[in-house]
Amino acid sequence: MSNSESTSFEVSTWTTYKRLLGYARPYWIIALLAVIGMALDAAGLTVFASKIKPMLDGLFMKKDPDTIFWMPIWIVGIFLVRGMGAYMENYGTALVGRNVVQQIRMDIFNTYLRMTSAFFNREPSGHQIARITYTSEQVANATTNAVKVAVTDGLTVIGMVGLMLWTSAYLTLALFVLVPFVALLVTYISRRYRRIGRRVQNVMGGVTGTVDEVVSGQREVKIYGGQQRERNRFEEVTEAARRLNLKVASTSALSSATVQTVAAMSLALIVFMATRPGIIDSLTPGSFTTLIIAMGAILPSLKRLTNVQSDIQRGMAAAEELFAVMDTPPESDHGQRTVERSVGELAFEDVQMQYPGAAVAALQGIRLDCPAGKVTALVGRSGSGKSTLVSLLPRFYEPGAGRITLDGHPLNDYALASLRRQIAWVGQSVVLFDDTVANNIAYGELTGASEAEIIAAAEAANAMEFIRELPDGLNTRIGQGGNTLSGGQRQRIAIARAVLKDAPILILDEATSALDTESERLIQQALTRLMVNRTTLVIAHRLSTVEHADQIAVLDQGRVVELGTHAQLLERDGTYAALHRMQFHDDNVAVTGAD
Repeated sequence: MSNSESTSFEVSTWTTYKRLLGYARPYWIIALLAVIGMALDAAGLTVFASKIKPMLDGLFMKKDPDTIFWMPIWIVGIFLVRGMGAYMENYGTALVGRNVVQQIRMDIFNTYLRMTSAFFNREPSGHQIARITYTSEQVANATTNAVKVAVTDGLTVIGMVGLMLWTSAYLTLALFVLVPFVALLVTYISRRYRRIGRRVQNVMGGVTGTVDEVVSGQREVKIYGGQQRERNRFEEVTEAARRLNLKVASTSALSSATVQTVAAMSLALIVFMATRPGIIDSLTPGSFTTLIIAMGAILPSLKRLTNVQSDIQRGMAAAEELFAVMDTPPESDHGQRTVERSVGELAFEDVQMQYPGAAVAALQGIRLDCPAGKVTALVGRSGSGKSTLVSLLPRFYEPGAGRITLDGHPLNDYALASLRRQIAWVGQSVVLFDDTVANNIAYGELTGASEAEIIAAAEAANAMEFIRELPDGLNTRIGQGGNTLSGGQRQRIAIARAVLKDAPILILDEATSALDTESERLIQQALTRLMVNRTTLVIAHRLSTVEHADQIAVLDQGRVVELGTHAQLLERDGTYAALHRMQFHDDNVAVTGAD
């Protein structure tokens, strides 16, 4: 590593640690008490070592009565003080550390809540989960155990070196054989731990992601016999984690062995120097024993101080990753315009959109007016740009060129929260939460809705008929993702949520696909009621569901290739008519096959 790289490494470490310490600032009184506890712990051990000389010389050589009386009291007192100090340092550092980690987790979670959709598309969800679970815990170790060891053992080494100098400055010179070796060792393992630590974060994200995919896709794994493939994939990522953690253990073991060997050399040098003529006659047994015990106390402290680099550097690598996420720019929200309820008139003006890394644009020069209170259907083959187009309305993505207006004003002029209050969304993939039916309908800003309003919304969505049969009615918990309900039931709860929101703009993204005939009939009735007097954009696969739309836009390769009513488009005998004939033929084949 060059000097410039070394300097940037040190600056980065200090900058990261300083920012991390900022999280501990609100708890500075507790941190101060913990440091006092560490000082008492280290001082107690040093004072005890200092009593070895008077204990040996006074008790066994001089048989001094005062020493005989007071020494047991001194020993009990010293270890009572050490015990109090140990409690203060252990509980204090744990209290500060857990509060720091809790705040970091909240900051990361809040960061996720305001990030762009592109951010979540860039990396697997496992990495995002691992930051809040595993990575945050690495920061906890850096702010608790590592600090505790660094301060307590650092003060112990200082105290013991001072005691050795006080006892015999000449013999203590042997200790300085350790200094250059320990300095080089700490520098080397710090850099090695940091490199390994970054790789460990990535690997643990892979482990979490693999487990998340298998758990959420357990049905597909079983049906398609993917157990062996997933077993091999999991073994691969966990094997990588095992190897990296063994590298950490190897580095730690090497540093311990090196420190222990160098310390033994120093100890041997002390014994050698103490037995030289002219020195041995001036040393009492108590003085020599004090030196040996002090040296013995320094040895484990030095080992822990070199090994603590593992926790500190992994914590620093973890903190760097977390801070990098926190510093990622959130969704752009510079608009100042707010409205209680918009008219709902939408216009797409030469809109273009291309996903990062995509070879071709998803949307190319879209021009489309959606009159207020009218239904606009978007149809076309898969990949034609329908879902991308409606995703621009709540500004999940930003167009690369052109603009979209609401009531004549560009979407960017609106405050993001105000814009999204104008939109209700019902998609094919319904998102429900592990909560009650009522709380899933009255979700988010709808939380203040009364029970009567929730029931009315559920009635309008044709949902009350099955909600009444649930064990606790509206107060029944529906499990993660609503897994205790059928697909049609989940869809109707999502529609009830949209009814309760009563937004002027409604987006229906294939809301009736993949449902049985009875569920589709009930949901279609609910959607028909929901669309009244709302600007509605409907993405539909089955053209029969949008025949009565006020206008139908046919998309192909990111362009609007046809626009008109159902009758007009059939009369033109273009793309829409071809799609209609294809579906009509498929439906007839399906009916004939059923007969």
